[in-house]
Amino acid sequence: MQQRYPYQHLWPDTARRPLLGFAAWSGTGKTTLLEAVIPRLRQAGTRVALVKHAHHDFDVDYPGKDSYELRKAGADQVLVTSAERWALIRERPATRDPILAEEIARLEQDSFDLLLVEGFRHERFPKIELLRDPGASASPLFRNDDAIIAVAAPDGLAMDTTLPRLSLDSPGMVARFILEHIMQAQ
Repeated sequence: MQQRYPYQHLWPDTARRPLLGFAAWSGTGKTTLLEAVIPRLRQAGTRVALVKHAHHDFDVDYPGKDSYELRKAGADQVLVTSAERWALIRERPATRDPILAEEIARLEQDSFDLLLVEGFRHERFPKIELLRDPGASASPLFRNDDAIIAVAAPDGLAMDTTLPRLSLDSPGMVARFILEHIMQAQ
């Protein structure tokens, strides 16, 4: 594939749209930051999709709903659909950690401009690392992951890196970085 976007050489083979991950240790604020960044990207006219890695068992359905009961009765796939949205619930045949390239292949990539990824920190693709206190409980990921392209940290937090530094306290700065350094075709 011809390289049209920055960091495209780091994309999984199944990706056809710019993508950027947000990697951090649990509790650092990935979801909180994304909740503030996504509206700013939308305001700029960017159609956003998101893949979120869950490290635990989760369910989008619950006991008592017909779709839940039918899935628990043995349906491997349940498509719930309405005039406003649809959701496909599919059981994995064997329990295993998801692989980002496989999850990206499930998406309708013509319907978005940018794919944001929360989690999958151990996979190689372009990511911003979120840091609260790099000396606290775990070593910063950027020291061992050359696919981390920037670091977002609170203002005033001392860090030893040459990577671009973004303010964790400024979702606008993070959104501008994405628009200028991820979305701009070369």
